[in-house]
Amino acid sequence: MGTTGMAAVNTSSHTVKAVCPHDCPDACSMLVSLEGDRAVRIAGNPDHEFTQGFLCNKVSRYIERVYHPDRLTQPLIRTGPKGSGQFEPVSWDHALGLIAQRFQEIIQGPHGPQAILPYSYCGTMGKIQGESLDRRFFHRLGASLLDRTICATAGGAGYLYTIGSKQGTDPLAVSESQYIINWGSNTAITNVHLWVRMLEAKKRGAKIVTIDPFRSVTAERSDWHIAPKPGTDAALALGMMSVIFRDGLEDQEYLEQYCLGVDELKKRVESEFTPQQAAEICGLPVEVIEQLAAEYANTSPAVIRMNYGLQRHFGGGMAVRTIACLPAVIGAWRHCSGGVLLSTSSDFPLNFGALQRPDLIPPGTRTVNMVKLAEALNGELEGPPVMGLYVYNSNPAAIAPDQNKVLAGLKRDDLFTVVHELFQTDTADYADVVLPATSQLEHFDLHVSYGHHWVQVNQPAIAPLSSARCNTEVFRNLAEKMGLEPELFQVDDEQLARTALWEGCENVPKQLTDISLDRLKSEGSIRLNVPRNHAPFENGGFPTPSGKCEFFSEQMQQAGLDPVPGYTEPLESAESSPALGQKFPLQLLSPPSPHFLRSSFVNIDSLRKRAREPELQIHADDAKCRGIEEGQRVQIQNDRGEFFAKARILETVRPGVVVAEGVWWNKMTDGTGNANLTTSTQLTDIGGGATFFDNLVEVLRA
Repeated sequence: MGTTGMAAVNTSSHTVKAVCPHDCPDACSMLVSLEGDRAVRIAGNPDHEFTQGFLCNKVSRYIERVYHPDRLTQPLIRTGPKGSGQFEPVSWDHALGLIAQRFQEIIQGPHGPQAILPYSYCGTMGKIQGESLDRRFFHRLGASLLDRTICATAGGAGYLYTIGSKQGTDPLAVSESQYIINWGSNTAITNVHLWVRMLEAKKRGAKIVTIDPFRSVTAERSDWHIAPKPGTDAALALGMMSVIFRDGLEDQEYLEQYCLGVDELKKRVESEFTPQQAAEICGLPVEVIEQLAAEYANTSPAVIRMNYGLQRHFGGGMAVRTIACLPAVIGAWRHCSGGVLLSTSSDFPLNFGALQRPDLIPPGTRTVNMVKLAEALNGELEGPPVMGLYVYNSNPAAIAPDQNKVLAGLKRDDLFTVVHELFQTDTADYADVVLPATSQLEHFDLHVSYGHHWVQVNQPAIAPLSSARCNTEVFRNLAEKMGLEPELFQVDDEQLARTALWEGCENVPKQLTDISLDRLKSEGSIRLNVPRNHAPFENGGFPTPSGKCEFFSEQMQQAGLDPVPGYTEPLESAESSPALGQKFPLQLLSPPSPHFLRSSFVNIDSLRKRAREPELQIHADDAKCRGIEEGQRVQIQNDRGEFFAKARILETVRPGVVVAEGVWWNKMTDGTGNANLTTSTQLTDIGGGATFFDNLVEVLRA
């Protein structure tokens, strides 16, 4: 089999280079200090140009996570009712044999292999542990495909229609920007190393603006916070364009040479999104839109950091597409420190085809959108029922929308569920088989980033604790138990990394030229072969069908979508759903807590103490009319479900909006659950993403 990513025990004091594996654009380079075979300290790597030697407050406590007393130590088989958390330990051979047997029975049964559903997301961002042999395994079985949409696909699709790929401003160049807009981005918390660049720019005279319905930490620390109604970001962007065109602030030469559909865009904003019209939609003073548009157009270089929070509404895909047009309107792409940054992911052309082997997928295999897990588990989707569920790198019993329905599905006696995890999460409580997983310090992996331009390798610092096994080892084991082809699965992790890096291939993408695993093992991280101080679209060259920034998208028109940037109302808001708004008049937002990363780290005592307990931020006006006082326990409810929290009466939210930061494990909320008991499984306009923030609720004294 070869190397599986386990570390040999070393009795000396030494340091190992590692990479933060969590779903964050920073992908920090880390140094793990060891004494003997035990990790004793974790710190940022000062030699990494972007992450600069410091970690966020979550990952700086990663040692607590690795050696947590609640780490799973051996495979478990359920002995009590689903959800009870009653299990008994068994050997790996027994657990793997049971999984192989049950999967074979499902495959040979009346519904066939598509009755098996893998469920994973970004519990690790590593390309080897996150999307290599797992994909091969389920493709080879003929299992249902999972559309991994829950976070970023709506915004990604909208951006691609406009720009052509997920490319944008170099994050390093932001320190030279003069006007910085954080749009739907809590950058100071969720992209902390980019925030450092923004502060460097501020020292050089830049102005930092944050657009967010909620006064986040980033908004608090910015020069100007603009709080539109939730889900109205596209209308604000269109109102800005209206001012820019009206006042002649556009870059006419750039528009003529490098943009498609200028006349159609102008016509729309002039007739439908005057500053007054946009202000009414957004719930902002018209003067705010006038000032924002003028400052943005007249200050150069100007950059927008756009994040995925603004796309968790029905119109999220169109919102990202519309905002992505702004840099072209004012010619901000002419400057290396101007433009827009959503993601750098398209700059990393790994050999995913060879790594994941999509050619193994049987023709006609169905795809299940992960947002629709509630429907999938309850037999409400086309195709065979889900009879086997394999969960890894995710905790759907906490993070998936419409929790009551998800939990009802997980309780099915005829559903065989496997969970591969570090801890006994909410989801693991409903498993038939629980497998202990390794942490990032215990396995090998290859990492790219969606927030900078470095490829990195994670070397295992310690041996797997107890009997924990990494994802790739488990899928090798299962493939062997099920008699699958050794040439597909008995490939070690380092060889998988070489495959991803195109080693031994002709026509290696230029970004990866001379980046080999041996170099990575020696150096730890290597910057892609992309130019520095480079404006990617200074002279056009957009990777769209037309080669231009597409204000008019023929692809969207052919797909039956509005081809011109516009505003799509939220599915649930007081304006779009007045009858529902009468019953549930408050818009609930559920952004990440600064102390957790989605549902990761909730069980780390020091971080949970900082988060205190589930809280609901509510404006004084909304609290007063409901008789709610500071610190009181409140019930947040709608027709989908209810949860409880402590009221915090703050000016961080506008009237009509409430905020519950999360995602808390249900079992750590006194059994009352988290905000996803109220969220819906409706999909976004573009990209099939989640609409977590289209969520009308009422708040009552508990």
